[in-house]
Amino acid sequence: MSDNPTASEQNLIQIGQELGISLGQVRATAGLLEEGSTVPFIARYRKEATGSLDEVAVIAIRDRLTQLKELDARRAAILKSLTERNLLTPELDQKVQGAATMAELEDVYLPFRPKRRTKAMIAREKGLEPLALFILAQEAASAPLAEAQGYIDPEKEVATAEDALAGARDIIAEIINEDGSARSAMRALYQDKAVLTSKVITGEEEKGQKFKDYFDSSEPAASAAGHRILAIRRGAKEGHLIMRANPPQEEALAILEGMFVRDQGPCGEQVNLALTDGYKRLLGPAMEIELRLVLRKRAEEEAVRVFAENLRELLMAAPLGPKRVLALDPGFRTGCKVVCLNRQGDLLHHGVIHIMGAGQRQEAQATLRHLVETYKVEAVAVGNGTASRETEALVRSLELKGVTVVMVSKAGASVYSASEVARQEFPDLDLTVRGAVSIGRRLIDPLAELVKIDPKSIGVGQYQHDIDQGQLSRSLDDVMASCVNAVGVEVNTASPQLLSSVSGLGPALAQNIVAHRDANGPFTKRGELLKVPRLGPKAFQQAAGFLRIRNGENPLDASAVHPESYPLVEKMARDLACQLEDLIRDSKLRQGIKPDNYVSYEVGLPTINDILAELAKPGRDPRESFEAFSFAEGVHTLEDLQVGMRLPGVVTNVTNFGAFVDVGVHNDGLVHISQLADRFVRDPRQEVKVQQTVQVTVIGLDLARGRVSLSMKTDPFADLAGQPRGDGEQRPPHKGKAPRQPRQQRQEPPKPFNNAFGRAFEKLNKS
Repeated sequence: MSDNPTASEQNLIQIGQELGISLGQVRATAGLLEEGSTVPFIARYRKEATGSLDEVAVIAIRDRLTQLKELDARRAAILKSLTERNLLTPELDQKVQGAATMAELEDVYLPFRPKRRTKAMIAREKGLEPLALFILAQEAASAPLAEAQGYIDPEKEVATAEDALAGARDIIAEIINEDGSARSAMRALYQDKAVLTSKVITGEEEKGQKFKDYFDSSEPAASAAGHRILAIRRGAKEGHLIMRANPPQEEALAILEGMFVRDQGPCGEQVNLALTDGYKRLLGPAMEIELRLVLRKRAEEEAVRVFAENLRELLMAAPLGPKRVLALDPGFRTGCKVVCLNRQGDLLHHGVIHIMGAGQRQEAQATLRHLVETYKVEAVAVGNGTASRETEALVRSLELKGVTVVMVSKAGASVYSASEVARQEFPDLDLTVRGAVSIGRRLIDPLAELVKIDPKSIGVGQYQHDIDQGQLSRSLDDVMASCVNAVGVEVNTASPQLLSSVSGLGPALAQNIVAHRDANGPFTKRGELLKVPRLGPKAFQQAAGFLRIRNGENPLDASAVHPESYPLVEKMARDLACQLEDLIRDSKLRQGIKPDNYVSYEVGLPTINDILAELAKPGRDPRESFEAFSFAEGVHTLEDLQVGMRLPGVVTNVTNFGAFVDVGVHNDGLVHISQLADRFVRDPRQEVKVQQTVQVTVIGLDLARGRVSLSMKTDPFADLAGQPRGDGEQRPPHKGKAPRQPRQQRQEPPKPFNNAFGRAFEKLNKS
């Protein structure tokens, strides 16, 4: 927090107002964060202090505090610069201190910021500033041309009165550009009225085919969807598109005229010329650059949110649980990699089978049947991708009784197999074998396996490589930690990667825990964690509640009850004259507990209610129960699909424009947002989630580009009647209401600036 108590308190007040929570909640959360408490710990075990704020609110406070610290740091740097140059006045100091946003702060500083030599500077060096101020005053009956005669000086390259007026206009243009009120008005206009346009660069039509939808597009910038903004930015960066974002020039000039033109005489005409030039050359380009950065930030935040929500659904997917698994990583040419795992995911066997010819298939069937019997396999995991449906069909042809066959996503498995983590686990195994192991472990426990992979490699985002990677990593790390701590971690079996996501630990302490476990045997109680090197009381406080020790000395160690609350639970047991085991086992005993009797200064009802809920289901996994899923039989490739088919599928990714669904043909189909439900859908995540099983209808096929259009509507063809189908044929007319035609707003994008700002835009397009 800031060293200045007044500034610090003001920041807390501002955050409370922005988030709609009390100052006390913000102050308590900020204090806990300052002490080093983690988000999961604060949300789970400090509800009395924060007023039961959830993780989302705690993260929002944390991130806003960081932003305001950056604002305060920039404010201090500006004040230091102004002071060192003897420019700081009481009035300017008040403006700097009162700036509430970074944009406002930079507007205040703009006239005093050291800058390169400008046209206005050159005019001032020629002594033309008094003339500029004379014109800007716009006094009645003033004659600027006559006044300019007195500034003619050939030695200063002011040969004529018109030269003097031109220099004066340059000064006026800069004054208007640096005026805080003018910039605020223009900023508001750009945010409200700017139109985002894109146009293909001549000669790039063929190379930029993937951006065809944006060759001549136009829409209000204020409502432009994030994925379209990122797509246009990528097209501009790759040199295929020109991207612009401007309001109608007439409106902008009208606003500036209302602010600066006070006379219709000759001086007013000069001011008008100056503000027109200043808008086109300085203020307009500056506001466009600022708006484009705002659009980028908005689109990035949206993309990060989409990625984070999808990742959460993937990590919290239902686990099969501890089962003996045979996992297959399919392949035609090189064969299918086969591994057998025990219930803990340890590798027991690995090999290769081939499924191309009839003889090979028979041999593969015999091999699989032998492995299933030898290792008493309870489930088969088949990685999706090339040859996956053929491999699945081969396994199902065995008709294995009591064996579940599941298609498992292998997204990111290749990243894991080549990682340092995989090399440490299986130093002597081939990459493909490691990948097969990962597929099998994902079925047993998706969370425990996926934490080993960089979340950005899992493939559940949109335009993830076009957004701020630091921001994306922080958000995904938050999601990873949230999921791991929500589920809880068995300290005696967890991998170092899983342990490192536990609140208060991290990679170093996680490795120390595993090393201690290997050297001294399993932990028998949570308190033994304090014997781990470098794991002190603070780390223990943060981590203990999220670590589980099943079958330990204390039954509470297998639950989410924090050790600091053990005395309270023991008191409950004493009051009921029973043992802890009885309190956990007997619901009738727990019904005799009156929560109000245990409220104290340190412990409130939120914590007591959490304890009672945990005693009812100690160590309960919050994830849903596993349900096996199968794709439609006989549908293996795109060629097997037909328009009108109704198929089961699994949602693999959710974006702002719809959801991608795997129907078992290697190419995920797209359910556009307009096809997600029979009603209007504003946010696809309100309808579907990653890993959700759905029923879809094929409404379009593009075999040449490998694209499948799907629908989740009851009657998907109702709104598509009469429009071309994906297979090129015409749909029959639909009885009833005619389909609505999409509205498109077209506007010719303005020509690129042919000056320094034009070069700046070109550079921005490529950045």
